[in-house]
Amino acid sequence: MSAPVVGRFAPSPSGYMHLGNLLAMLLAWLDCRSLGGEMVFRMEDLDPARSKPVYAEAMAADLRWLGLDWDRGWPEDPSYAQSKRTALYEEAFRTLKARGLVYPCFCRRSERLAAASAPHPGEREQDGGCRCKELTQTERAALEAAGRRSAWKLKSPDVEITVSDGHYGAFPQNPARDVGDFIVRRADGVYAYQLAVSVDDMAMGVTRVVRGRDLLSSAPRQKWLIETLGGAAPDYCHCPLLTGGAAKLSKRLGSLSTETLRREYRGEEVAGRLAHLCGLIDREEPVAPRELIEEFCWDKITRTDIMIEQR
Repeated sequence: MSAPVVGRFAPSPSGYMHLGNLLAMLLAWLDCRSLGGEMVFRMEDLDPARSKPVYAEAMAADLRWLGLDWDRGWPEDPSYAQSKRTALYEEAFRTLKARGLVYPCFCRRSERLAAASAPHPGEREQDGGCRCKELTQTERAALEAAGRRSAWKLKSPDVEITVSDGHYGAFPQNPARDVGDFIVRRADGVYAYQLAVSVDDMAMGVTRVVRGRDLLSSAPRQKWLIETLGGAAPDYCHCPLLTGGAAKLSKRLGSLSTETLRREYRGEEVAGRLAHLCGLIDREEPVAPRELIEEFCWDKITRTDIMIEQR
């Protein structure tokens, strides 16, 4: 008997969602519902400096406005917010530390990296010139005595890990060569995106992860972390990005934010536009997401990024 399908929404409340976020949420929901699965809503509010309650509340309202629902999670259950799950990340960190898989990093650049957030295109995720792994205990003690706080990095495995992505096919990566060591806990004690997402997907029983293709390069590391911590990695399906010209739409730029969209359009109009843009339907027309479930198929979804113009 096959395991039950569990999908998830996992937005980060660092700004209002935009049209690109909604596309990923719509496809995640359709993928899960077309397989008869259960949908989980997780709020990825790891970084206290970036996460705002007003954005989190707006995200729940945005999903409902678009016509999407979920079976368990935030906001009905506050424990599905990452800010409430630190004890789980601490336990995983202790396991990695006991196995000698992490080391303290005193590089100031590492302390500045926004490791608690999902990586964005163009942002470096690791420091190629970091020598902290080779520091002796005496050198580490001297830095600590001088008041330097350390981040903690994971020793990337020197093995090829292949993720069989449900949309883009095989994606091989050697983390040691292609990514390098990466932060799992910041110097201020905040746990990093790669660790927290892996722990949560494992703990919540997630079997299907659908998200933008800019996060495809994170999948091999998350697969390795989950399996190293004793779990079963989910199936991954990454989707094309919506772009405005040369750049991915971004909450940082306020690109076609839901705050604006909800004032000007009905949810069915936006759902219809997204379904048409990605190839699900032949022409743009208002549609409720539930009407798309029966005919949903990844073969219909374009693999190239989608450029849109603001109207």
